[in-house]
Amino acid sequence: MKALLLSLALGACAMSAQAKLVTQDLDYKDGGQDLRGFLAYDDSVAKAPGILIAHQWMGLSSHEKERAERLAKLGYVALAVDIYGPKNRPADAAAAGKLAGRYKADRALLRQRMLAGLAALKAQPRVDLSRIAALGFCFGGTAALELARAGADLKGVISFHGGLDSPDPSAGKAIKAKVLVLHGADDPYVPKKDIAAFEDELKAAGVDYQLVFYSQAVHAFTQKEAGNDNSKGAAYNANADRRSWKALLDFLDELFPR
Repeated sequence: MKALLLSLALGACAMSAQAKLVTQDLDYKDGGQDLRGFLAYDDSVAKAPGILIAHQWMGLSSHEKERAERLAKLGYVALAVDIYGPKNRPADAAAAGKLAGRYKADRALLRQRMLAGLAALKAQPRVDLSRIAALGFCFGGTAALELARAGADLKGVISFHGGLDSPDPSAGKAIKAKVLVLHGADDPYVPKKDIAAFEDELKAAGVDYQLVFYSQAVHAFTQKEAGNDNSKGAAYNANADRRSWKALLDFLDELFPR
């Protein structure tokens, strides 16, 4: 019995030693625009579902990279994409608002950037091309939804405190993915009329969707750097962060059964 237990222990140690979290910058292009994402995966996994992560309005940051690492540790291949380009990261909120506004006003360009990121993810040899999902935070939530509206072959799309407007009510007809929206109940940046229009779009298209509200949560509730003052309209909320992450993992388990 002791010999068996020792053998099992040694085997577990060997498996642990073989598993290694790999993280790296990943350069890719959208036409002539240089882009630099962040790739994370467990090198002991031969094939795994791919997860695309879209950043908030300040550009690719430690927030998205940390979430990519979390997902990689769970056996996914995660790519945090770069919509702006490495030389176009905004220096402050004013610059971020202007840059993000450019893409919100040009949904075709936003879709194009997300499709470029999706192509970069699909090019990774460990990605199971039949099992891909996309998620995003704030501005990135809007970007993930636009990728779905572009007709991308995704199993699921998840928005964390993202924009929920419906600039083209017919666009939902192109969505192939299941949709999960995780939203702050007190988010002042997303009007109730936008939420209603968004739901109407998905209902008309017959999309399988879930819309979850978190009480006492405003915009950016997963981002610690947003502070904790709800009166500013954007603030971290530990409960909403924890609950929304669990909702994501449950959703991914539904999409990609082990």
